[in-house]
Order: sequence, then structure tokens, then C-alpha cells
Amino acid sequence: MSSSDLQIAGDILEVAHLLQPLPEHPTTVADFGGLARAIAADRAQWAPLVAYDATTLRYHRLRSAPGYDVWLLSWVPGQAGGPHQHGRSCGVLTVLEGTLTERTDTGRRVLETGAQRVFAPGYVHRVANDAVDPAVSLHIYFPGLTGTAKHATTRHGTRSRPTV
Repeated sequence: MSSSDLQIAGDILEVAHLLQPLPEHPTTVADFGGLARAIAADRAQWAPLVAYDATTLRYHRLRSAPGYDVWLLSWVPGQAGGPHQHGRSCGVLTVLEGTLTERTDTGRRVLETGAQRVFAPGYVHRVANDAVDPAVSLHIYFPGLTGTAKHATTRHGTRSRPTV
């Protein structure tokens, strides 16, 4: 018997013991990446919350759920976050509009609209808007972000030891 010989009679949704329960919250990196793409596609959800400020990088928490937080960041040209890591949190960074540049000790990566970066706990980076247009990014942290550790800047970008 091959797999093509299987036929379903009646309503498959009535066969509850064959169905996997849907997770209440994302549980894998792929799930969180999918959540970020779904939020990105729903512009009406985030666009009214974009707030550019020439004096400070603007953050807005879009969602806080058991196990994760979703943040929206609004970047004017020239704005940058200092070198940092996200404590015990993993993360998914998604560029919703514009272009951002990520710098690490190992190099530089330009992230254009739609780009996603997944990072592990302890990953040190610096994100900046080096472009001439504003940018918007979405950040999902799991578990939820409880703080960041800032790092000293070196001529190569960052140093892996947190500053005190």
C-alpha cells in the first residue's frame, strides 16, 4: 500500500485524535519568524504606532504574551543602538521599512525591507540606520526581554565583554 492509497471519508476535522493541537503561543524559531512575517503583513496594526524622533530611538511594545514580547522600533537616518546583547533572550529582528545595518565583531550586514535575523542569547550586535530614509523594525524576544547588556565599542565594532 502506498501513501496515495489513503483516502479520507467524511469530515477529517471530526477525527480529533488524528489532529495535533495548535500551540497557544509560538514555540519554535520558525513559529516566531512566521509571527514576525504575519505582523509585518498587517501594516494597519503597526503603521499608526511609528513615531520618528530625531533625539531618541523610539520603542513601542506591540504585544506581551507569556514567553515573548514584540517591539516596534522607529529609526531616523543616523540613529543607532549601542553594542548590546539581549540577556537570556533569543530574538527575531525583521525590517518592516527602510534599511538597517547590523555590526558585529565579525563584520557588517545590511538588512533591507523584509530581511530577518534570528539571534541566540549572548549574541552581541549594534544596529543602526545608516541610510538616508527612515526605517522601522520589529523585534520579537523569547523569553520576553528583561534587559540588555551594553558592550564597549572597539575600532572593529564591539567587544564581547559587557561594560559595567
